[in-house]
Amino acid sequence: MEEGIFQDRVALVTGAGSGIGRATAELLSRQGASIACADINPEGLDQTVSNIQNAGGSAISIECNVADSEAVDAMIQTCIDEFGKLNILANVAGVLAIEHTHLTDNAVWDRVLGINLNGTFYSSRAAIPHLLKSKESAIVNVASLAGLMGQAYCAAYCSSKAAVVNLTRVMAVEYLKRGLRVNCVCPGAVSTPLIQNFAPPENADLELIKRLSLGTKSAEPQEVAEAISYLASPSARSINGVALPLDHGVHAA
Repeated sequence: MEEGIFQDRVALVTGAGSGIGRATAELLSRQGASIACADINPEGLDQTVSNIQNAGGSAISIECNVADSEAVDAMIQTCIDEFGKLNILANVAGVLAIEHTHLTDNAVWDRVLGINLNGTFYSSRAAIPHLLKSKESAIVNVASLAGLMGQAYCAAYCSSKAAVVNLTRVMAVEYLKRGLRVNCVCPGAVSTPLIQNFAPPENADLELIKRLSLGTKSAEPQEVAEAISYLASPSARSINGVALPLDHGVHAA
């Protein structure tokens, strides 16, 4: 994809402090966008912004917990105050919890749904009035292969990501006549801090976990970032409401 494809565009990326979010923010910057980088982790956020600025790009940092609707509203307003507009929203922020379903407590359930689902909704809700002012705008959500398939020991995570998939479809249909496209990517395993800290719960059946990998290697964050960039770009102007698996064919199998 050409380097200047997002020239004069503004993108807000949540979860920009590491992993897929950082890779996405840096890629969109290289392709010409000004970037509002949001994350709950100030150290990681500062590193991402520094990387972008050192490469000649334009970026600001916004510390935000996307599970807090008021903080999200302030995040969007900070982006508008700084750049004057918003063209692309990449909802990347997410957390993973691994536990037997019957041992999953309320706090874990609420935290995962709060960040993965509520955070995507809050950010989209606050961003949409500004995105609709743009001639061509896009939301790209990061769901998961776990939102398309059942994955043992991940009740909260799978539920949150499945909901993100259908929220994507709802928004895609609702705003299709108003110039806003909404899609999501559904990665399998990706080499990020989220998956690197994966550990099965006690007494887990490893065969139930292995069946979702087909023995494939983890993807790199850059691969997911490239898919997000494509879905946000004019090249994908006819793509709307798609949940794109990035999983080496696991879902197909």
